[in-house]
Amino acid sequence: MRFVSVLVILLCAFTITHSATLPAGFTETIITGIASPTAMAIAPDGRIFVCEQGGRLRVIKNGALLPTSFITISVDSVGERGLLGVAFDPMFAVNNFVYVYYTVPSTPRHNRVSRFTANGDVAVPGSELAILELDNLTSATNHNGGAIHFGPDGKLYVAVGENATPSNAQTLSNRLGKVLRINSDSSIPTDNPFFNQATGANRSIWTLGLRNPFTFAFQPGTNRMFINDVGQNAWEEINDGIAGSNYGWPTTEGVTTNPAFRSPLFAYGHGGGPTTGCAIAGGAFYNPLNVQFPSSFIGKYFFADLCSGWIRTFDPATGTAADFASGVVQPVDLKVGADGSLYYLAINFGSGFVSRVQFNGPTIPAPVIATEQASDSAIALDSVTMMRDPFPLTTPFNFSADGRTHLMLFVMNLDLLPGETKTAVTARAEDAALNVYPLTVEFVGKVPNFDWLTQVVVRLPNNTPASQPIFVSVSLRGQTSNKARIRMK
Repeated sequence: MRFVSVLVILLCAFTITHSATLPAGFTETIITGIASPTAMAIAPDGRIFVCEQGGRLRVIKNGALLPTSFITISVDSVGERGLLGVAFDPMFAVNNFVYVYYTVPSTPRHNRVSRFTANGDVAVPGSELAILELDNLTSATNHNGGAIHFGPDGKLYVAVGENATPSNAQTLSNRLGKVLRINSDSSIPTDNPFFNQATGANRSIWTLGLRNPFTFAFQPGTNRMFINDVGQNAWEEINDGIAGSNYGWPTTEGVTTNPAFRSPLFAYGHGGGPTTGCAIAGGAFYNPLNVQFPSSFIGKYFFADLCSGWIRTFDPATGTAADFASGVVQPVDLKVGADGSLYYLAINFGSGFVSRVQFNGPTIPAPVIATEQASDSAIALDSVTMMRDPFPLTTPFNFSADGRTHLMLFVMNLDLLPGETKTAVTARAEDAALNVYPLTVEFVGKVPNFDWLTQVVVRLPNNTPASQPIFVSVSLRGQTSNKARIRMK
């Protein structure tokens, strides 16, 4: 990570505006007053805990930064050292355990993971319990890592930088340049990938070959983990976090064909272009309990770059990235809240803040399937040919030749947003007994010369009942249409 060197040179030298450039329909609310923030975590009750590099763990509650810190820890904050990570125990609602990653100020300097017990918005005095003492550091003050998260398996994962000594990343004799996996009581799981190869505390190694994995994230509802590795001179990486993987540093950086190493899922270069950067920071999957953003964002991975000040989305299905926000002043962390908002943390040359990004697009009326006048029957057009289809449909009643495979619907108020595809639209049918039959959406597109009307082609399942009416509806972004009656052959 490179944020401190920039901070030292530019602190107080500029007046920075906080507002980022966001896509249409998105707005942000900013909470200021945080000194040199490095990481954040959202508690199960919605509070946001923010690490300040100097050792204070701050609390944002009901949209306001509390004046009293949760805890103030004595840390070595020289260079990229300091208070660098925070996580909540999976049983936080019961045990109130909060974990932090910080640099110990006494000699020998090293990074530590400790557990504190919460009492409301502050820690219980004297509740610190050190659960992980990492390897001693050299005089180099950079590449400390610091991200900590509990995985879906209930284990604590710890990202550790190689302390500016590249050879550390390729050895099982220390824990630098690695992602570690431990139990919350500090013991080491016996199913760790190198448990029988490494010895002692090094059995906690879960992956290796990393330079400075400053941020990583787990995808909710899955076992998938993405690791962001800050590169040196050429490439920034998003890596697939898989047990036992070696990501190649310092032998390789960026995409590699070397079979000894796991190549990144995505890498972007350094330079002066709008999508280049110098330090990947922050990662969050958009799979919240309550979806607020357009459905095209579901399953995407948000990531940011410290130097270039942008936030982008990575699509795991296609391996491609797309722009989201620009003008973000030194972003260092990203989180998605249960309410579906995206939160980004900006160091902002020392005068840091948390921004809550929400989607407040215009209220869109529910889709309406066109039906015959004074009827609930879907409009059937004889000899319709829409050459924009992936296939021509020319049969009556909107059916394909076999009378049941495909169905063409004409829908009003069904407008895809930029970046959305047919996958944003879902469809279903019901029979008279209210049995539900999911329909596959084959095509969504505007009817030529009728921009207010959208053509939706769906495929019916083989078990759709015949010789009786069925009732079809379509949905987009949580809005469901009327039910249009279709007579099956």
